[in-house]
Amino acid sequence: MIAVNPEGKIMVRRCLVTLRPFRLFVLGIGFFSLCFLMTSLGGQLSTRRPGDSPFTIRTEVLGGPESRGVLRKMSDLLELMVKRMDALARLENGSEPHRAAGDGHLAVDRFPPGAGLMERIQAIAQNVSDIAVKVDQILHHSLLLHSKVSEGRRDQCEAPSDPKFPDCSGKVEWMRARWTSDPCYAFFGVDGTECSFLIYLSEVEWFCPPLPWRNQTAARTAPKPLPKVQAVFRSNLSHLLELMGSGKESLIFMKKRTKRLTAQWALAAQRLAQKLGSVWRDQKQILVHIGFLTEESGDVFSPRVLKGGPLGEMVQWADILATLYILGHGLRITVSLKELQSNLGVPPGRGNCPLTMPLPFDLIYTDYHGLQQMKQHMGLSFKKYRCRIRVIDTFGTEPAYNHEEYATLHGYRTNWGYWNLNPKQFMTMFPHTPDNSFMGFVSEELNETEKQLIRGGKASNVAVVYGKEASIWKLQGKEKFLGILSKYMEIHGTVYYESQRPPEVPAFVKNHGLLPQPEFQQLLRKAKARFSPPHSSLNHEFFRGKPTSRELFSQHPYAESFIGKPHVWTIDYNNSEEFEAAIKAIMKTQVDPYLPYEYSCEGMLERIHAYIQHQDFCAAPGPAPPGARAPQSPFVLAANATHLEWAQNASSAPGAWPPAHSLRAWLATAGRACTDACLDRGLICEPSFFPFLNSRDAFQKLQVPCDSTESEMSHLYPAFAQPGRECFLQKDPLLFSCAGSSTKYHRLCPCRDFRKGQVALCQDCL
Repeated sequence: MIAVNPEGKIMVRRCLVTLRPFRLFVLGIGFFSLCFLMTSLGGQLSTRRPGDSPFTIRTEVLGGPESRGVLRKMSDLLELMVKRMDALARLENGSEPHRAAGDGHLAVDRFPPGAGLMERIQAIAQNVSDIAVKVDQILHHSLLLHSKVSEGRRDQCEAPSDPKFPDCSGKVEWMRARWTSDPCYAFFGVDGTECSFLIYLSEVEWFCPPLPWRNQTAARTAPKPLPKVQAVFRSNLSHLLELMGSGKESLIFMKKRTKRLTAQWALAAQRLAQKLGSVWRDQKQILVHIGFLTEESGDVFSPRVLKGGPLGEMVQWADILATLYILGHGLRITVSLKELQSNLGVPPGRGNCPLTMPLPFDLIYTDYHGLQQMKQHMGLSFKKYRCRIRVIDTFGTEPAYNHEEYATLHGYRTNWGYWNLNPKQFMTMFPHTPDNSFMGFVSEELNETEKQLIRGGKASNVAVVYGKEASIWKLQGKEKFLGILSKYMEIHGTVYYESQRPPEVPAFVKNHGLLPQPEFQQLLRKAKARFSPPHSSLNHEFFRGKPTSRELFSQHPYAESFIGKPHVWTIDYNNSEEFEAAIKAIMKTQVDPYLPYEYSCEGMLERIHAYIQHQDFCAAPGPAPPGARAPQSPFVLAANATHLEWAQNASSAPGAWPPAHSLRAWLATAGRACTDACLDRGLICEPSFFPFLNSRDAFQKLQVPCDSTESEMSHLYPAFAQPGRECFLQKDPLLFSCAGSSTKYHRLCPCRDFRKGQVALCQDCL
């Protein structure tokens, strides 16, 4: 049955008809012709709404003349059929009467008994003609109504010329040409009209001003923030293990590690709670998306994780999850792209539109893979919410590599950098550079009984060389010093191989292959010495392309600088005599096992608690406009005239963390990075203090003669160039960097103190 309802919708319903095959064929022609008619009206069908018939045509679609032309062609086609089938129709005139199939509204349902095929075809043709007339009337009425509406709102649906929204007209032009490129636009109501473009660009995105005739209350009302809730320490980790899920070997490993450390975590939480006392801690809603475990990123770790490695990433992520949960925060964990999209509120489509709702998370912890996935699927919301993201970054990302424009212009662009985040949003495994935040991980603590067992188990003099990939053993000269070591100690290795022993590993090395973590830890506890020869981006392919330029003069700068002898010995393995003397000294040395506080459960809880409560990258001020006068620095020259200190009568900078009164500023020697200049004085470089020093006044108080002062983009500024007596200020805050040096510049360096065993925090940072 075919009917036209008062709202201008053409409806088609199939009725139960019993016909002979030939008649079914003829009626089939009519039926499918009508279907063709409906798909031809206007050249396209608008999106079907819930509840619509599958054969509903909306009269708001354009293209009325084309639709009427299709109807006329169908009518002519049916008339031609009448002429060509006249003879067959005569034969059918004597056929049995046709029984009516219902009380439909059209003549096709009301054929009189004995009507011939000719009359039936003529009736169909007449029906099509009648439909053409009615469609013509409907479209004429619709176009007339559309014309009146458009005329009434023509001035309201044109891209406004508003200096506060300079990109509006350009975005409207883009929408005209590309709005069908992503289904997400239609999801938000874009239908190709000017009004829909402006509504989308003003209410979903923010390129155009609000339309005055729209309901601004409904369009602009933001959800009220939830009342603050105090975070409470947790000691039972059962729910965390449920949140972590299952099915992946990596998750199984992480859960086993968390279970094994449950008692240590509980004790650490108790100690930290006592230390903090009644300090209020805001409970945060946190999303943890482990991007490298998603299928889309390849998940290359899971198949090998139960065989022993590489395990560093899983160890760190397991400890991060435990830390966030024990600190009492709301936690959501995802390891698939589908879960990520669901939790973020990603609209259907290709990722060009913003999220469908305000981001329900205060913080997001992810990795580089997850960061890329979020950028691809969050649209403009990524830029809006990226200040809430924390990136777990094993090697660290220096500011010169993070700044997209600067990295591109100056040769620092790699596959891992150029995200334009605050460098402190990158959280590292070791404190490589203070430009990033030190996340770390936990090393298992030993009780007194275990310490005694370790002391007794070292009589056999065992050395463990840490290098799981065969390629790490290829560096020239390595076999020579391993040969010297083998004269005094039994050497063990854990190099991965499938079937045959790697030829790069010397024959005198007892290779265990990849060991499960508990077995590897037992091997380390028997060792008198551990070696992992130094590499850098300059001499090893593994480091090439990493977003850092640091030069590793030792295998582990952190252990060398903050632990040292007798637990850590730094040796030039190219000097055979020095190396052999050091081995003899180590064999005679008896030391107790030592664990830095920052790598204990309590140390990690303390550090991450401070980050969560004090780091706020969403409130960070933007760069000062060129030529703006910087406020005078609240510093005084120290009594010995070597550095600047925060003046006692100066007020503390509101919101500054670390507290500004811990700042000490030095002018480094030429060619010295601020990281090293601060360490030389037993301090840590603090990049968040650079804005206080980025003024001519700071140079003057240090009695630096500035014949000229320029403001430019460079990761080495602020700095002083001796030959021309030029002072350079930093133009872009994202480039403030503790790392980096040049023999041309004396860098102006902000330093601070630090807590014993916790280099990430200053004395007053808690």
